[in-house]
Amino acid sequence: MDIVAEVPWLFLLIAGLGGYLQTVTGFGLGMVVMGLAGGLEVASVATVAAVISLMLLINCVVALPGRLQHIEWPSAGAVMVGVVPSILAGVAMLHYLSDEASSVLRVVLGGVILYGAAGLLLKPTHQAHVASPASFTLFGGFSGFLGGLLGIAGPPLIYHYYRQPLPPARIRNTLILLFAVTAGMRTLFIAVQGQLSLDILALVGWSLPAVVAATWVGRRWPPPLSALAMRRLVFAMLMIIGASLIAAGLTF
Repeated sequence: MDIVAEVPWLFLLIAGLGGYLQTVTGFGLGMVVMGLAGGLEVASVATVAAVISLMLLINCVVALPGRLQHIEWPSAGAVMVGVVPSILAGVAMLHYLSDEASSVLRVVLGGVILYGAAGLLLKPTHQAHVASPASFTLFGGFSGFLGGLLGIAGPPLIYHYYRQPLPPARIRNTLILLFAVTAGMRTLFIAVQGQLSLDILALVGWSLPAVVAATWVGRRWPPPLSALAMRRLVFAMLMIIGASLIAAGLTF
């Protein structure tokens, strides 16, 4: 199927919605795009995961210059130890499920989106001391696996980092670096396997202007809602998407 010829505008609308929500709330791009595009079967989960990884990589590369001195390097190094091998396992699992058990893949995707949605309203309890390197490696493994499987590496690392007694700006910059590493490793791996097709690159090329435009709109015309109300709105949207994917997978 020629993805660009068949469904570009629907995908662009979904990418624009994800970009707008990311701008006005600070989260949601990957989960919204993956959930809607995968649920509506706009493109395969493998294709959408590859597109999200490339979009995230470009976003992080643009955001990182000038911020490297504000990164929590000891924990970031520990996370990378867990991320690299688990990404490979996640990509391998994606290809197996795509070929052998697409209904299971829908259920897994729905579950991850529900998990991410729950994290929007649950406020992590701060720890008294920074966690051990082993815990960062463990959460890095979880995130790397989800990044490899679905292109959504954020939820475990975001939850773990925001429990640490670290300055919020340092946490944000560290997460940007780690998401860049995750997206870059995933993209490199599928490129080496010959799976970085022209359709994927074309979708990225089409999607970036839509996300940039949606970001500009979000900054200029944010919705007349409080931050808490917006979080609740996105939470409800993700819960509906996740539950729908699980229901579709169980009845497939």
